[in-house]
Amino acid sequence: MDSIQDKIKQLGKALGRQHVPDSYTDYKSLKSEFETLANRDVRLIQQQGKKQRIQAIQGRSDLNSKWTFANLIEDSNDVIEAVSIAKSFIAAHEDQNWRRSGSHMMIFYGDYGRGKSHTAGAIAHELIEKFEISVLYRQLSSILELRFFSYDYNAKDDVGQKFREINQELLDVDLLILDEVCVNESILKKNAQSWLGNLLRQRLANNKNCILITNHNLAELETALGPYCFESIKEYDTYKVKFSGPSRRKEIVPTQAEPQRGQSTTGYQPNQVR
Repeated sequence: MDSIQDKIKQLGKALGRQHVPDSYTDYKSLKSEFETLANRDVRLIQQQGKKQRIQAIQGRSDLNSKWTFANLIEDSNDVIEAVSIAKSFIAAHEDQNWRRSGSHMMIFYGDYGRGKSHTAGAIAHELIEKFEISVLYRQLSSILELRFFSYDYNAKDDVGQKFREINQELLDVDLLILDEVCVNESILKKNAQSWLGNLLRQRLANNKNCILITNHNLAELETALGPYCFESIKEYDTYKVKFSGPSRRKEIVPTQAEPQRGQSTTGYQPNQVR
C-alpha cells in the first residue's frame, strides 16, 4: 500500500511539478514556526517603536547629548558621591510603588563648572533610555523672562500663548530639571517666587520629580527663593548634593601673567611710527 508521501509524489508528478519534497510539515509545526516568526516581527516593531519614542522624548527634553555618565569625570569625592546617589535614584524607578509613593527632588549646588548640569543630564538620559521617562531641561532665568514678556498684551509674536504651552509642559513632564536657579540673583521678585512655588506645589501633588541646580549654598537659596517657594521644596523627598571639587571647564585666562600692554618679549611694539 502506498504511503501518504508516495501519494503526494504521484500527485505532484501528475500536476507536472519537477520537485516534490520527500516529507511534509504537520500543522502543529507550521503553527509553531509561524508564531515564532510573528513574535520576532512584533519584537522588532516594538523595538523600533521604543526607539522612536525615546528619540522623541530626547528631542523635546533640550538636553545636551554629551551629558552622559560615560563622559563624566569622577576625579573628586563630591562627584563620586553624586554619581552614587544618581544611580540609586535611577535604579529606584524599577519599583512602580516607589514612583507612585511621592515626589522626589534633587538639589545640586556648588560653584560653576563642577559637574552639576552634566550629572543631572546623565540622570535624565538614563531615565529616558531605560524607562521612557519624559524630561524637560530649562534654565529658570529664560522661563522667567518669557513669563515677563507674556504680559505684553500688545505683542504680535504670540509670546503669551508660548508661555502657557511651556507652563503646561513644566507641570506635565515626569522629570523637570531647572538649571541656573536664581543665578546672579540674591532674591527673586515676589511674583516670580509665587509662580515658582505654585509650580512646585502642583508637581508635588501629581508625584512629579524635580532637579534644581544652583550656584547658591542652601541658606542663600532659601533666601533667594523666599519662604513660600522654599516651603514647597521641603515637602518633597529631597536629596541634597554639594559639588565642591575642581572646575572641569577649560581656562581662558592663563595661569602665568601675560606681558602688560605696551610690553613685548620679542621687541616688537604695534603702531610704531618710524
